Amino acid sequence: MTESIPPLLVAFDLDDTLAPSKSGIDPRIGELLIALAERVEVAIISGGQLAQFTTQVVDRLPDASADALGRLHLLPTCGTQYYRLADDEVVTVYKRSLTDDQKSRALAAVEGEARRLGFWETETWGDILEDRGSQITFSALGQRAPVPAKTAWDPTGEKKNSLRAAVAALLPDLEVRSGGSTSVDITEQGIDKAYGMRQLAAQTGISLEDMLFVGDRLDPDGNDYPVLAMGVRCHAVDGWEDTVVYLEQLIPTLPVRV
Repeated sequence: MTESIPPLLVAFDLDDTLAPSKSGIDPRIGELLIALAERVEVAIISGGQLAQFTTQVVDRLPDASADALGRLHLLPTCGTQYYRLADDEVVTVYKRSLTDDQKSRALAAVEGEARRLGFWETETWGDILEDRGSQITFSALGQRAPVPAKTAWDPTGEKKNSLRAAVAALLPDLEVRSGGSTSVDITEQGIDKAYGMRQLAAQTGISLEDMLFVGDRLDPDGNDYPVLAMGVRCHAVDGWEDTVVYLEQLIPTLPVRV
């Protein structure tokens, strides 16, 4: 897709793209997402679980038509789960899961390596380890850690990346990725946001060339990078405020569906 051809689907990362990490969207983001959904298909792809999508985004959307809400696609855990909105409910399209053996080995490996490297913290907010069904997630400071604490824990990403590499060496049959600001995610091999984009193409019939992805971690070490590497048109942002500015420019260029 060239710059002059409008996208038929716009996909977003969640944390630090649509909202601060683990926080609800600003009302302006909600308004813009609905305005966008009145024009094109809208998807959210994140390593987070469905509960984060509902509390951070779905529950905070403004009133909208059934048609607009029906154009929202929710892909938690990088697309290993897929949900749509219909009749004010979240409807499951599909949901994959790790095996019990994969889960137990992943949990043991990430905890063991975090302790060995000195990254197992004692002052935390919520669970450090989380079983998301299709994904095991390590969050150094816990799932509910405040944004300033998470930002201060690993400002360069060095801790998270070294933990990812150590765990990956122990789990060659699984995919180990840097997730959010303090997290490491473990899934089946080949599961990343590029996988989620391919699932979007398969489910919607929209080609990858007609999609646009917006994310804050498109750098080579970032969890949005696989989308860029697969050739999908991407736009980099630095926080939800940047996303507001970009959508305010993009949306007027797209025709409203009638």
